[in-house]
Amino acid sequence: MIDLRAAGPLEQFEIVKLVDLPLGSIDISLTNSSLWMLIGTGAIILFFVFATRRVSLIPGRLQGAAEVLYEFIADLVRDTIGSDGRKFFPYVFTLFLWILVANLFGLLPTFPGAPHELHTFTTTSHLIVTLALAMLTILIVIVYGFAKNGLGFLRLFAPSGQPWPMYLILVPVEVISFLSRPLSLAIRLFANMFAGHIILKVFAGFVISLIGAGGGWFLIGLAPFLGVVAVTMLEFLVAALQAYVFAILTCIYLSDAAHAADH
Repeated sequence: MIDLRAAGPLEQFEIVKLVDLPLGSIDISLTNSSLWMLIGTGAIILFFVFATRRVSLIPGRLQGAAEVLYEFIADLVRDTIGSDGRKFFPYVFTLFLWILVANLFGLLPTFPGAPHELHTFTTTSHLIVTLALAMLTILIVIVYGFAKNGLGFLRLFAPSGQPWPMYLILVPVEVISFLSRPLSLAIRLFANMFAGHIILKVFAGFVISLIGAGGGWFLIGLAPFLGVVAVTMLEFLVAALQAYVFAILTCIYLSDAAHAADH
């Protein structure tokens, strides 16, 4: 019998303190979560530094990839928000890239034998992170909505052209719908990342247990191994898709703020 043991499926989400940095009553210690946020941010910066270092009319691979990403988000913002969307392009572009890289980096394999503190970590698998991004988006929507439309922004909750008794139903529904936007944004991203990694860990646990049992169980372990491969491929697709969904919903909410007076 081979002694192979795997950590529990929830251990991969554990926040581990790496460097203790107390600031009075506030704990600003460096954790594995914040470390991977910094790694992801640094990777994005380095990518665009090297991609734009030697800009040419005929782009190389890095420049071409950067231009594709730029045009993809630029078209998304332009088509969804309209001419008012240009001012929001830097935010949406940064948001999309940060979520995409955070999702993808969480799928990278950990070096065998690496301590738990240095395992790859998916920052978007924690609700507090996705909720912070969602709340920032909604805050921008509210501030811009009132800045551009004044009290006309409130027309978003009372669409014109309806019989007045309908507003007794429409207004509460629209208010609840608006208030639920940050929750839906945050939970959608968090749940997809969390659930996908749980499934991967469970399948991997089956593989390790069956291989460790030896004999004919080794062959049976091929089935969950193929499941791990399939789910991993699906997770890469989900990682990109969820970054896109977060970005396009952000654009839709910003479009509502930009055109609230037209409702």
